[in-house]
Amino acid sequence: MTTTADTRARQAGAKVRLRGDRSPLASVALHLTLIVTSVIAVFPVLWVLLTSLKPAKYATTTDFFRETTFVNYTNLIRDTEFLTWFANSAIIAGLSTVIGVFVAATTGYAVSRFRFPGKRGLMWTLLITQMFPVAVLIVPIYNIMASLGLLNQPAGLVITYLTISVPFCAWMMKGFFDTIPREIDESGEVDGLTPFGTFWRLILPLAKPGLAVTAFYSFITAWGEVAYASAFLVGDENLTLAGGLQKFVNQYGAQWGPMTAASVLIAIPAALVFLFAQKHLVTGMSAGAVKG
Repeated sequence: MTTTADTRARQAGAKVRLRGDRSPLASVALHLTLIVTSVIAVFPVLWVLLTSLKPAKYATTTDFFRETTFVNYTNLIRDTEFLTWFANSAIIAGLSTVIGVFVAATTGYAVSRFRFPGKRGLMWTLLITQMFPVAVLIVPIYNIMASLGLLNQPAGLVITYLTISVPFCAWMMKGFFDTIPREIDESGEVDGLTPFGTFWRLILPLAKPGLAVTAFYSFITAWGEVAYASAFLVGDENLTLAGGLQKFVNQYGAQWGPMTAASVLIAIPAALVFLFAQKHLVTGMSAGAVKG
């Protein structure tokens, strides 16, 4: 007959599996899953990079390391308007990012801190505007830009991108400002600062994670958007990268070499912006998601 003392002794001698400990089989399965997932995620990017280094005759084959060459990159820069498209995209994305961050931050701070007529209506407007797909908005926005004379102008595209990024970013910044104690605003008032002075000098330095997420989202929205850029801009000298890439595809086929080379070069600025903002992304998005 097993006594209580014997049971306790066996329990004490048994190895207790701590939280996070895994069996060897579970650990192997987990690592295999991570490896497979990583390969799936990296494969398309690696395929595009390797294709950009192949001659045209091998573009659609799996001969990745046969006659490796940079001719696609040199032809892209020398024979096309790629640098002009790149400059146009950089200007539009840069303006969209700077203006979008400022408008979203000030709007989010105002909604978070002040009471004013129409506040609830403004919040609902910011929320509802995110529900409309591009296919619904592109025609009315096109007509508005045409009536204002902003078609085929960078300013028209910047304003359009702000309508996409600002509502989402303002909501996110509002949630982030909600986590910053109001006592900081009160201390600014005691020191004689105006509301904008308090916002600029005291609140913004504490809101760097939220600003980083806002800047990243605004930049990516403008840098990678295709539908509006294709509809609002014509002429090689006015196109952005989204419209320029379409020059490499026609009804008879695709120029895979220049197109993949352009794709690689287009991805570099986005990767740099991500590397710059990555340390703030998780903090900013999580802080903006809930009120602390």
